[in-house]
Parts: sequence; structure tokens; C-alpha cells
Amino acid sequence: MKILVFTSLFPNNVSPNHGVFIRERVARVARHGTCEVKVVAPAPYYPPIQWGARHQFARIAHHEFQDDLEVFHPRFFMIPKVGMATYGWTMYRSLLPAMKKIAAQFDFDLIDAHYMYPDCAAAVMLGRYFGKPVVVSARGSDINLFSHFPFIRRLMCRAMQGADRIIAVSRALQEAMIDMGIDSWKIAVIPNGVDASMFHPIDRRAARAQLQLPDGKIVLSVGALRPLKGFDIMIRAWRRLLDRRKGDSLHLLIAGEGESREELRALIRELSLEKHVRLIGAIPHNELNLYFNAADLFCLASSREGWPNVLMEALACGTPVVATKVGGIPEIITSPELGLFAPRTPRDFSDVLENALQKEWHRNVLVEYTQRMTWERTAAQVVGLFESVLKPQSQ
Repeated sequence: MKILVFTSLFPNNVSPNHGVFIRERVARVARHGTCEVKVVAPAPYYPPIQWGARHQFARIAHHEFQDDLEVFHPRFFMIPKVGMATYGWTMYRSLLPAMKKIAAQFDFDLIDAHYMYPDCAAAVMLGRYFGKPVVVSARGSDINLFSHFPFIRRLMCRAMQGADRIIAVSRALQEAMIDMGIDSWKIAVIPNGVDASMFHPIDRRAARAQLQLPDGKIVLSVGALRPLKGFDIMIRAWRRLLDRRKGDSLHLLIAGEGESREELRALIRELSLEKHVRLIGAIPHNELNLYFNAADLFCLASSREGWPNVLMEALACGTPVVATKVGGIPEIITSPELGLFAPRTPRDFSDVLENALQKEWHRNVLVEYTQRMTWERTAAQVVGLFESVLKPQSQ
């Protein structure tokens, strides 16, 4: 079975953390034994000039190997923030010549597309052109955000209706697609997994010593520095918590990069939190284990989520969670022994964080919970779905 993965949300030589959760699933499918996999991870065209925030796109390799995965990065044309309704079609038309060359060398059986718009929309058109079935995977923000734009919603619905099957990473996402008019039989819920060889418990003191972190209580959060992640809420909650617990050694670490960095830095200065809140930048995925283990708690204040892998990774390290009750998060935090939910306000977050920092947690319970939620299990379910799609065609 030859699988062609199609998604712009995939790591590359310039952005190694970009879409790493998709690479995790794809890599396990490739190792399953019945699949030969190649990846087409298109990048927007940008001229080779050092100008503008998007000039990094020009540095993305056109072809690379990531461990055993062969990855192509053909370019597609788009004008940022203009003509969004055309992105699926322009991606399809821009990439068709490159796809023909790849197809001539790799006669794939099925397209495995990720991120509903524009990637999956383009993939469905490519599937129609090559006469191949297409399985599309919804990731969260694609459905949760773009469904609020009426015309883009219609384009996503057309893509989902044109796909052979759909994978949702959570039941919440499945329900959102059903609400958009997609038949429930077409949607399989296959959550992401967690890599226990990468994320596992180590001694907290040893982790802090290696990272040169202070004593006291440490709360960690990881994500793109964007408004929907709610880092401003967490920072304001931290100010309230410190005001109540004067003299305590309390530290908030925020890992990630994004558009809100300077705004968050200004908020930290405004609230006089320079000694207690640190923006530590983007951390390579394979180094996050140390930070999860160094923390007493992991915190997520998002306004929407699909299936946030960082929660699974924190739990796999034995680190409990405080999070908002949105998207697929309640499907991960299924017990107060794993974590606590907080309404999305500074007051509520500070109250729940204080309770969580005082609560006695059992690391072994958290670790055992994640041990059955592996990427290998996810890959087996995905491969089974691919086989079911291809089976009628082989008879």
C-alpha cells in the first residue's frame, strides 16, 4: 500500500517544530510494515530576497529526508490575507506539475491529507485528477476557526463530501463536522498518540538542575504565542496568585514563539513579573521532556483546541494539568486525578492553579494512563481505515 501524505503543516529544515504531531503519526504509519509512505509538504512561494516576515519560506529545502521519510516541499502561489477563498484552487493548480512528477516515480494508492483548508480541499481535487481515493484529517483549528467564515465553511464541506473518509482527532471535532452537515458514518475518531520513549518521567530535581531552573513551584505552558492560547490570562492569573501567596517561590515558564511575544513581554513588565514569568522561546520537540519533568504543573488556557498533544506529553512525564474545558481536552482529562479544569478568566485560573499546586498528585497514575495511548495504536487504526477505503477497489 503506497500512501502519499499531503499537508503544508509538516516540519521542515527551517521550522522543525511545525506540525510535529502530523509527522509523528505519519512516521508510525510508515513503520507499520504494510505502507510505503512519501510526503508532499508544500510551502508558499516566496522570492529569494531577505525582506518581509515571510522570507523564511524561500529557505525551505525543496527535497529532504527526515529519518526514513522522503519529503518534498514544492511551492504554491498565494497572496497572504487576500483571496482566501481561492487558496484551495491555487494550491491545486500550482502543485499539479510537481505532483505529476512525483506520481510518475511513486504510483501512490491513496492520498492522506491533513488540515481541512486549503490543504484537504486541494488534495480532494488532486485525488479526482489522479483517480485516487483521499482520506482527510481535521486537526482542530481548521474546523473550529474556519467554520465561522461562511464561504470557507462551504469549501470545507465540499472537500469533506468529496473525500472518501474523514479522520477527526476528537469526538468534539466529529460533532462539529456533523453539525456542518457531514454524515457521521464518514467520520472516524482516531486520537493522536504519545511517544513514551521521548516523554517519560525523570527525577524532577535532576531535570531542574540540567535546565538551571530555580527551586519552588514551577508551572509550564507550551504553545504558539497567539491570542487564542490565552497566555495573557495565565500571566494575569500569576499576578493574582503571587499577591495571595507573598513570599512563595512561584515561577511560570512559557515556551513558544509567535505574534504576541512583544505584547506578552510588555504585560509581564506592566505587572512587575520579570522575576516570576519567563518567555523561554521555542523548544525543540525532543527537548521538551526535561521541561515537562521540571514542572509541578502544566497549564493550557486555550479558547479552542482539537487534541492538544502537549497535554498527553505532560501526563506521560507524570505532570498534572490545569486547562480550559474546550474541544478535545475533556476527552484527555477524564478524571480529577489527571488534572483540573479552569474557566478562562485570570481570577478562575489563579484559584484553580492554587488548588492544583496544593493537591497531592500521583505521578504513576498519570503515566499509566498514557501508556495505552501510543502512536503505534493510532497508526494501526489509521492503516486499518486506509485498508477499508482501498479494499472495495481491489475486489
